[in-house]
Amino acid sequence: MCRLSMASRTLVSFDWAIKKLLRQKASFGILNGFLSELLFQDINISEILESEGNQEDEDDKFNRLDLLCTNTQGELIIIEVQFYEESDYFHRCLYATSKVITEYITRGQAYQHVKKVYSINILYFDLGHGKDYLYKGVIDFRGMHQDDKLELSENQKQKFGKTFPADIFPEYYLIKVNNFDDVAKSTLDEWIYFLKNTELPQNFTAQGLAQVASQLKYDNMDTASKQKYDHYLKEVRISQDMLETAKSKGKIEGKIEGKIEGKIEGKIEEKTEMILALSEDMLPISQIAKYVRIPEQEVIRILKDHGKM
Repeated sequence: MCRLSMASRTLVSFDWAIKKLLRQKASFGILNGFLSELLFQDINISEILESEGNQEDEDDKFNRLDLLCTNTQGELIIIEVQFYEESDYFHRCLYATSKVITEYITRGQAYQHVKKVYSINILYFDLGHGKDYLYKGVIDFRGMHQDDKLELSENQKQKFGKTFPADIFPEYYLIKVNNFDDVAKSTLDEWIYFLKNTELPQNFTAQGLAQVASQLKYDNMDTASKQKYDHYLKEVRISQDMLETAKSKGKIEGKIEGKIEGKIEGKIEEKTEMILALSEDMLPISQIAKYVRIPEQEVIRILKDHGKM
């Protein structure tokens, strides 16, 4: 698993940046560069959005997105960073895109106003079984007898400005960071190198990385932000160690032994920081409760008390 190094202080990690630093318009150039390289088209972010339905129901698994934005074409882009293994992560992706689609169409609007959604998933665990480090998923319709690719009708092409159904349906991108071999053969690889190492490759030319070099410097943050960032790295490292220890001992259900187990068996007050750190990384409440070994309702209470729900 890729580590967030406490010693590497030149740049802050991308997952921290999208939660704390890239929501201001002055930083949109970084997002524009990353998305333009990934999607092979010029992307211009117009607004960072909040998902209105996130907090409607305590039991709603769609608690919060790392980043939801729209581009100048009105398309929606989800960016998620996930460190911890989830066997149902594909289902989570499907749920997230479906929910965003329904949130951003007004009741009574024609279906043609459904927005295109791009789901960008930066993963620090091995999802599925595959050798590549970058996967793209689109919806194509193929003839079962002729194997022809279905296109839109001429009338639909003129009306919607699209050619294939895939241009309307969501697109999914999976970046399996740990599969990357650290050899940047393209400008997109330069971005993946940064995502994996929190460092910039030599002589980088990818769009947005110049802004990364200037805007995401650790030393440019104020003292309070540095303390929060250091604390975040520490908690991520602890939680990674806990999960890796459990996995290495075959305790997939989150049974942690030794010193780690002793720590999480402590009082609720001693578990609060771990709960907040796991929540910050979008771990579902059910899994947080399992890892920390307290009831889900207690996790919900702690998150509410700290303004996280």
